[in-house]
Amino acid sequence: MIFITAKFKVKPEDADRWPQITAEFTRAVRAEPGCLWFDWSRSLDDPNEYVLVEAFRDADAGAAHVGADHFKQAQQDLPPHLAETPRVVNANLDQDDWSELGEMAVQS
Repeated sequence: MIFITAKFKVKPEDADRWPQITAEFTRAVRAEPGCLWFDWSRSLDDPNEYVLVEAFRDADAGAAHVGADHFKQAQQDLPPHLAETPRVVNANLDQDDWSELGEMAVQS
């Protein structure tokens, strides 16, 4: 799978509305056949920063995502709400779901 984590610094005046600003894009991405997950979280340390964790089945799914009309629309719609260019980590992993964090295993 392609695993991506991106940090979005949002303008302070738009930070509280970021979930609504990205809602249509988020719904469209989650509906892509190759999307495994697409989840936003707000930073606990910086209320103007959101972290996006996303995964796609394979390179073809990643290419379809970047080529989708809703992605191209987001490239136009989202930057005016950003304080800086998002930062990203992108990796190809030989798995298709989350693994358990064995160091913190819950004992029954």
